[in-house]
Amino acid sequence: RDALVEIGLSKARLERYELGVGWSFDRCSVTELEPIARPLTAYPRAWTPGTDGPVEGEAMRMEVEVAEDLESYAGQVEGKIVFLDDLVEVDRGREAALSVLSDEELADMESFRIPRSGPSPWRQRYLKTLALRKELNAFLLREGAIAVVRSSSREHGIVNVSRGGSQDPEASRGVCELQMSAEHYNAIVRALDADKVVRLRIDVEARFHDQDSRAYNTLADLPGRRAKEIVLVGAHLDPWHAGTGATDNAVGCAVAMEAMRILESLDLRLRRTVRIGLWSGEEQGILGSRAYVREHYATRPATTDSAQLELPEGLRELTWPLQIEPEHRNFQAYFNLDNGAGAIRGIYTQENAAAAVLFRDWFEPVADLGAATVTNRNTRGTDHLSFDRVGLPGFQFIQDRLDYFSRTHHTQLDVLDYVDEEDLQKSAVILAWFLYKAATMEDRFPREPLPQAPLWMKGTASNH
Repeated sequence: RDALVEIGLSKARLERYELGVGWSFDRCSVTELEPIARPLTAYPRAWTPGTDGPVEGEAMRMEVEVAEDLESYAGQVEGKIVFLDDLVEVDRGREAALSVLSDEELADMESFRIPRSGPSPWRQRYLKTLALRKELNAFLLREGAIAVVRSSSREHGIVNVSRGGSQDPEASRGVCELQMSAEHYNAIVRALDADKVVRLRIDVEARFHDQDSRAYNTLADLPGRRAKEIVLVGAHLDPWHAGTGATDNAVGCAVAMEAMRILESLDLRLRRTVRIGLWSGEEQGILGSRAYVREHYATRPATTDSAQLELPEGLRELTWPLQIEPEHRNFQAYFNLDNGAGAIRGIYTQENAAAAVLFRDWFEPVADLGAATVTNRNTRGTDHLSFDRVGLPGFQFIQDRLDYFSRTHHTQLDVLDYVDEEDLQKSAVILAWFLYKAATMEDRFPREPLPQAPLWMKGTASNH
């Protein structure tokens, strides 16, 4: 907020919403004691407890595919450190370490594929995993396990980590959970499969923060002549905890702030207000931007479905009908940046074909910066969805992946060393130009029809 004031923006402010219990960790040490002595690479999973000092125990395997498998381990896990995953296949050539979009790949993105209808298969699988995790956590806590260890899905000692528990203050905190590098994890599993005794020492200091259940979005404005008409740019401030969040998503915040600084420094006469929104809670289910949209633009009925209320907010089905707020009509467009440190190469229209015509025209003056691709495809997983889901034009840019998915995404390598300043400068110029065009265009930005309950939900309860 203070940095936005220094840029010269007005009304720099924090807007709060309910997040729940916070979590942080201060220390994590995992050591193999036998059959050999060595330190192991692991990180705690968010919203799981620490160990209350160093603890030692034997490692054991558990193979659990459905909840019914748990009872076969009753009476066996007390004082044990449980390894839950199978051996992880380490494929050294699975993915290029550094990925820059080729002309052929960009051209392919411009082809439109008919979206799949019906419930998301990924979501259905994840909900089953979530239900099993809840049963598993309750079993391990009841049976007295010391800790749970899962494997990283990355190679070369890279550990990708996110959550193991929930920020819901009513949820069980379970037992300590760790994510271990694939190579170290595999070594332990091989030893166990060979009937060797494996002893570990674990020391994790983690804290739950329940003094303040609120989180905060950070906003500021560059006023236009039509002050109530808003062009919005955003990125998310919150990272996962193994790295510093440099590529996910400090770079998006930095580019958005630089684009605002560029516009302010040029002393332009803007028709509309340009606003920056730096969101929190994105990693927990785009909660910050969702709260902002709910506060200002549109609301949905609260679900009364007990199964839905059991889920984290970010995983609940959308409810209907949509209730539009007065500010909705004055909204112009939202632009989001959250795919790592690579330069902008194009933009997704979220199937808004009318926007594609505008974007192709807007890209022409900045084509020498390598950005020209416009695709009518959807992209998901970040804050533009909060706007798109209530009928507001919300867009995410196409970016070069670089080493985002091969190294830095949600890992301990998400640090400044993997940021390329020249790519960020290019992105800031392109973003500033798009904001200027959206803020000065004569007409309202084209919108799709307001969302309606999908056909596959017809006949179900109106609030589920």
